[in-house]
Amino acid sequence: MGAHTRSEDAVDLLRTEHDGPVTHLRMFRPAKRNAINDALIAAIHTAFINLPEATRVVVVSGEGEHFCAGLDLSEVSERSVAEGIVHSRMWHAAFDQVQFGRVPVISVLHGAVVGGGLELASSTHIRVAETSAFYGLPEGQRGLFVGGGGSARIPRLIGVARMTDMMMTGRVLDAAEGQQLGISQYLVGTGEGLAKGFELARRIAQNAPLSNFAVMHALPRIADMSQPDGLFVESLMSAIAQGDEAAKERVRAFLDGRAAKVRKA
Repeated sequence: MGAHTRSEDAVDLLRTEHDGPVTHLRMFRPAKRNAINDALIAAIHTAFINLPEATRVVVVSGEGEHFCAGLDLSEVSERSVAEGIVHSRMWHAAFDQVQFGRVPVISVLHGAVVGGGLELASSTHIRVAETSAFYGLPEGQRGLFVGGGGSARIPRLIGVARMTDMMMTGRVLDAAEGQQLGISQYLVGTGEGLAKGFELARRIAQNAPLSNFAVMHALPRIADMSQPDGLFVESLMSAIAQGDEAAKERVRAFLDGRAAKVRKA
């Protein structure tokens, strides 16, 4: 890995490392199971806004035995309704920057992926889970409602009915269930998540940046459109991508036999 760097606002909360085109953001509150407080959500937001120009992919992980146990409840008990709205919108801004920022984001999940931790994971583009991962939405048992974008993102992964079940009954999904339902796209053994995450990140970093950007930004929006509107936007995005010089060079390389063909792994 490259040299370890930390911003002043993120000291002891978010560790940043750069390895060529891959930036690794590691939540660093292991004693709190990486629960997200105001300073950490601000650090996440700031980190994604200020990614180095060389960064092509981000890997997000959590230090210690857990990815993230969600909202730090010590900061929520005395908020007014107005303050609660502002706080929720702060989370929305941070996780929108994850999902709709400049580069693809891979999360490596282990241990608790609970509440706000699952909301963060659902804002990433690819999720690698270790067998220790488990998923929960305990807000319903605590008199709360998700506030970090979970109601908009998590049903797109597992459906409204399953999210309802998790929130109302406190049901916890294990790593195998999460993989089957679509929370994670990859399931690996304990301690193997970061290696898999970086393997995928390096592969994605080799793609044309505009192609990655199109998948990140156009694909989820097209999925929300009517079919005629979606097909029109697809045509526009396809033409833009094809017109990029990086895409033209990759097509030429394929036609000249300089690029690998698609094969079964």
